[in-house]
Amino acid sequence: MNEVTSSYAVPPRPECCELCGRAVEALTKHHLIPRTVHRKKRFRKRYSKEQMHTAILWLCRPCHRHIHVVLSEQAMAEQYASRAALMTHPDIAEFVTWLSAKPPGFQPSSRRPRR
Repeated sequence: MNEVTSSYAVPPRPECCELCGRAVEALTKHHLIPRTVHRKKRFRKRYSKEQMHTAILWLCRPCHRHIHVVLSEQAMAEQYASRAALMTHPDIAEFVTWLSAKPPGFQPSSRRPRR
């Protein structure tokens, strides 16, 4: 960990996924402003260093995976850099609603392209 990231506090880990609300043991950190765009000039003008390092959601693996399947990192940084913005995306909102009704241990099968 370098000096820059160590000075910013990551939001505390909640007990449940911040999108679907399921209480699962393993939560992952989702950077709302992807780390791959932190050095790009237009994002450095748009967001402060603190925002870039602390804009994090704690998500269950299925929610995290679905976001990355549906959105590019560029789109995440430009249009979906908050929980509320993510929930405006129809595919993500539909998936979260569907997943929230499932038990905590449920893992959806991955979507693989048909041959």
